[in-house]
Amino acid sequence: MSIDRTLAPAFQPVKDVHLLQASEVKLSNGIPVFRLDAGTQEVVKIEWQFAAGIRMQPQPLVATAVNDMLDEGIAGRSAEELAEELDYYGAFIESETTHDVASFTLYSLNRHLPAVLPLVRAMLFEPVFPAAEFDVYLSNRRQKFVVDAAKVGNMARRGFAEFLFGSAHPYGAKAELADFDRLGREQLVNFHRSHYTPAACTIIAAGKVTDAVTGELEKAFGALPVGEKPQHTLIMPAPATHAARIHTLEKPDALQSAIRTGCMLFNKTHADYHAMQVLNTVLGGYFGSRLMANIREDKGYTYGIGSGIVSMQHAGYFVISTEVGVDVTNATLHEIRTEIDKLRQHEIPADELELVRNYMTGVFLRSTDGPFALADRLKGLLGYELGYDYYSRFLHTVQSITAPQLQQLAQRYLNPEQMTEVVAGMRK
Repeated sequence: MSIDRTLAPAFQPVKDVHLLQASEVKLSNGIPVFRLDAGTQEVVKIEWQFAAGIRMQPQPLVATAVNDMLDEGIAGRSAEELAEELDYYGAFIESETTHDVASFTLYSLNRHLPAVLPLVRAMLFEPVFPAAEFDVYLSNRRQKFVVDAAKVGNMARRGFAEFLFGSAHPYGAKAELADFDRLGREQLVNFHRSHYTPAACTIIAAGKVTDAVTGELEKAFGALPVGEKPQHTLIMPAPATHAARIHTLEKPDALQSAIRTGCMLFNKTHADYHAMQVLNTVLGGYFGSRLMANIREDKGYTYGIGSGIVSMQHAGYFVISTEVGVDVTNATLHEIRTEIDKLRQHEIPADELELVRNYMTGVFLRSTDGPFALADRLKGLLGYELGYDYYSRFLHTVQSITAPQLQQLAQRYLNPEQMTEVVAGMRK
């Protein structure tokens, strides 16, 4: 049978996707291991997650500093020696600290796991936080903080979180320069001792995850004492949004202004979350969005503008962000309000909604391509105690939601007159 390659394949709408689901096993000490055995090459990505995010820290900077310094030295090996040994085995590591979770990720060939995993165990559970390395780390972080503090984008981001949640809220609190003087190595040791325990650990393994890989994890981590799970992670105060809605963080010599405007919303456990993702995509969630078409392409005020829904374990919010010339700051804010009002007053045309449906479906399919991507999809579920049906419901909503329903959502959740608005730079 020959194929006429001058004809495009027939369009096939995606109605559902059957994702490979992780299987869960537990090590002898109870550490859960989620396995995604979908690789064709002898390589794995193994991620250790701890309930040790920024919101759990007793003082600013501690959570990130601990996670950043796990690879700075263990008993018998310096940071340089650790790096050289990982390089020798062709392995590399990444770390990330969010408000809710601290994660440490290893990429390795399967055959080198017997040599690499004991190193990772020592880095995770027996780091020494060398004093000399800590001094260098603190000096570098302080210098970077000073440089970033002068950038309008950073000023607006930090200010928006503080005004939206309140300065005392774990999601709104921000570090100050003086906090570097109050951070000592002892705070890192104490935070690590109380939060990096097997009881607070979850492992996600993706790639060629054979029984041999699970066996190596058991050898390296299964005999660790369980320890106690931090209890204070369950305590979360209510947000205290600033009474004033409009805020200006002036920088008289600024050439650009950074804008953040948005409102409290909800996280991905809410019934309207998927539908709001569709609405957000129309407004500012992709390159062809209304904000981009108007403020970048038509007005030429910015190189980029976007909107998003930020989901955290105990809260969520909607935000629009951009940087523009100071002389068009007020004009940009006017156009943002205009685009939101259009969503509230008019239904989205059928062809535009169909384009967004196809775009979102394609992006989702791309985000599930391969075992490492599937591991990321799993991470998006674990912290919220969601099941894989979350993604089926997402696709169903994308394909079925109507223009009148989206207009109702815009009227219910997006009111420019109630949004927190932060400008860092100048208002002109």
